[in-house]
Amino acid sequence: MLATELGMWTSPEARGMVERREPGALIRLGRRHRGWTQGDLGSRIGCSASTVSRLEASKRVTDVALLRAAAAAVGLPSSVLAAACGFATVAVAIPTRVAPDASRDAEEDPMRRRTLLAAAGTAVPTSLLLGVDDALAGTPAPSGKAVRPDAWLTRARRMFDAGQHAALLRDLPGLLGDAHDAARSRSDLDHARLSACYTLATQVLVKIGQHDRARITADRATTYASLSGSPLAAAAAARELAIVLRHQDQAPAAQRLILSAAAEVETTGLRTDAQAAAYAQMLCTTSYTAARAGDRGQALAMIEEARRAARRLPAVPPEGRLFRISPAAVDLYAVGVHWALGDAGAALEAGRGLRADLFPTAERKSRMHTDLARAWWQWGKPEQTAHELLAAMRVSPGEVRDRPSIQAIVSDLSSRHPSTPGVRELALAVAH
Repeated sequence: MLATELGMWTSPEARGMVERREPGALIRLGRRHRGWTQGDLGSRIGCSASTVSRLEASKRVTDVALLRAAAAAVGLPSSVLAAACGFATVAVAIPTRVAPDASRDAEEDPMRRRTLLAAAGTAVPTSLLLGVDDALAGTPAPSGKAVRPDAWLTRARRMFDAGQHAALLRDLPGLLGDAHDAARSRSDLDHARLSACYTLATQVLVKIGQHDRARITADRATTYASLSGSPLAAAAAARELAIVLRHQDQAPAAQRLILSAAAEVETTGLRTDAQAAAYAQMLCTTSYTAARAGDRGQALAMIEEARRAARRLPAVPPEGRLFRISPAAVDLYAVGVHWALGDAGAALEAGRGLRADLFPTAERKSRMHTDLARAWWQWGKPEQTAHELLAAMRVSPGEVRDRPSIQAIVSDLSSRHPSTPGVRELALAVAH
C-alpha cells in the first residue's frame, strides 16, 4: 500500500469515522482521494452511482458484499473496515477508543460474538455471490452441460423450493448461460424461459437479502418477458421487480407496478386456472406492498379480493405452474399483511387454520412457520416465537439461516430471552 494511503487511513479524519462507526464515510474518503466520482466507483464494483451514494450515506451495514467490494476498490484496509462496522477492533496502528463495556460484551458473550460474525459475512459463501456477479457483468457463457434449459430450470426451482440457496446460487451462472444460448433462437418460448431464469434468480437473491443484485436480475426478467409476449411471464417478472422496489424503500413505485401487472392479467379474462392463479398472486403482492406502506384500507381490500379470486383454485397447485397460489397460500399472505399492519392478533387469527400439509414445498411450509413466528414476536411471545422458528428449521434450515430478517429475530431472542424454552436450541441450530 502507498505510504500516502496508509497515512490517510490513520488520519484523525479516518479515526473519527471508525469511532463513529461510519464505513460509508470511509468509502467516500477513499473515493475522493482517488479523484473518482460516484459513477466511477460504481462502474468498478458493478452498481449505479445512486447505489454508491446510498452506500456512502448509510450508517448501517445493509450489503456487506457491496461494502467489501467498494472497500477493496478504494484501498480501505479490511481491518479498518471491520472496526468501522463494529466487527473488530483495528488491527493496524490506529488509536481508536472502544468503550470498556462494549469491549467486554464482545469478548465475554458468545451469543454477541456469533451475532457479530453473522453480520460480518453473508448468509451464503461470498464466492457464490461473486460468481453471480460475474454472470451479471455480461452475457454468461454456456455451461457446456448436456441438460436442456427447461429441465435445468425445473431442477433449479426445486432447489429453491427445498431452501437450498447455496446450491442454487452455485448453479445459477450456468443456468443463465444456457438460457441465453437457447434464446439466440429468438423464439417467444426461449425468451419466456430466459425471463423465468432471471425471475428465479431474483427470488433467491431477495430471499438472502441481496437487493441490489436482485434489482439487476429483476430488470432483465422484465426485459425478456416483454420480448416473449407472454402475459404470465410479464406478470411474474413485474411481481419480482415490485418486491425488490419495496425492499429498496420505493413503495409507491412498487405499488404502481404491481397494480398495472394485475390489470394486465385481468385483461386475459381469467379463463384458465393459470391466469386466475396469476391474478390472485398479483393481488396478494399488492396487499402486502400496501400493508408495508401503511395503507390499511387497500391492504385489507386486496387480500379479501385475492381470497375470492383463489376460491376456484385447487388446494394443491400443479407442479410446474408459474404461480403456485392456493386458498391456503392466500391465508398465509393474510398473516403477513396483518403483521405488516402491526396487528399481531389478527395475523395469528388469519393463520389459525394453517397446517404444513396444506403447502406443497419445504419453502412454503417453512415460510408458514417463520411468518407465524414474526407475529408471535410482534406480540411479545418469545417461547411461541422460538417454537415456530424451530419448526421452520426442521423443515428447511435455509429459511431461517439465510434470511436476514429472521436472523435478526433469532439474534434478539438469544440476547433478550436466553433462558426461554427453545431459544438455546434455536441459537445452536442456527450457528451450525
